[in-house]
Amino acid sequence: MKKCILASVALLGFITIGAQQQTVTLNVRLKPIQTLVVNNSQKIVNLDYVTKDDYANGVSSLNADHLTIFSTGGFQVKVKAANAALQNGGKNIQANTIQIKASAGTDAVNGAQYAQGTTLSANETTLVTSTAGGVNKKISVEYKGAGANAYLDNYIAGQDPTVYSTELTYTIIAQ
Repeated sequence: MKKCILASVALLGFITIGAQQQTVTLNVRLKPIQTLVVNNSQKIVNLDYVTKDDYANGVSSLNADHLTIFSTGGFQVKVKAANAALQNGGKNIQANTIQIKASAGTDAVNGAQYAQGTTLSANETTLVTSTAGGVNKKISVEYKGAGANAYLDNYIAGQDPTVYSTELTYTIIAQ
């Protein structure tokens, strides 16, 4: 009888051990990644006023595929000037006389919203908003200087050309 009880206990022990369960929690942890690269061949943008019509109508420079972005989700691209005015000696050109227009590049972000005719400022201005991410998506940017002879009195004698400049900072942030 003892053998029968021991065999039963041993058999029950094996069954109990075989029926135990353990759980593991598996997490897929996604960190936000946003990168923004300015096209290396377009790191200097010139708005050249050469003719009377240029001063009257303004000039523009369209930079196709100016920015390349990578984002793991929705994002915003913002731009700001280093200063409220572009200076040369004692003269200046107000940054807000220059417009920036973003548009889809050759490999566009699906469903993105592009700012049209945003004025340059020392404060961040949103150029592109998207609820979707993307890999190596392109954004074209057009810069347009003022017309209506706004810069007529900004030429400085002896300088050819007279150059007013500022650094622009582009930023991408998760949305």
